[in-house]
Amino acid sequence: MDEGKDPEGIFIDFKELDDQRLKEILNALLKEEREISYRRRLLHGKIDMLRAELVRRKKKRHEEGGSLFSDEDIEKLSSILAGRLEERADEDEM
Repeated sequence: MDEGKDPEGIFIDFKELDDQRLKEILNALLKEEREISYRRRLLHGKIDMLRAELVRRKKKRHEEGGSLFSDEDIEKLSSILAGRLEERADEDEM
């Protein structure tokens, strides 16, 4: 976009552009949005598959007599809760 001001096209004065250029910019942005959306859907699909696999493994361990939660899970939860409790105490003192 050589119209000036910034290469990202965020601060371009659109009032100075003709209709054709506005359509070109709009189409380019719509294309970019579709590409980003597609990539986002792929990422969400992968995330869903990974979560499903983790759940399947936890269920299998539980069926074999293991614990649903590892010592690491409990430690992380304890840290999170302790941190939040400390933050809340700080807020109450203000």
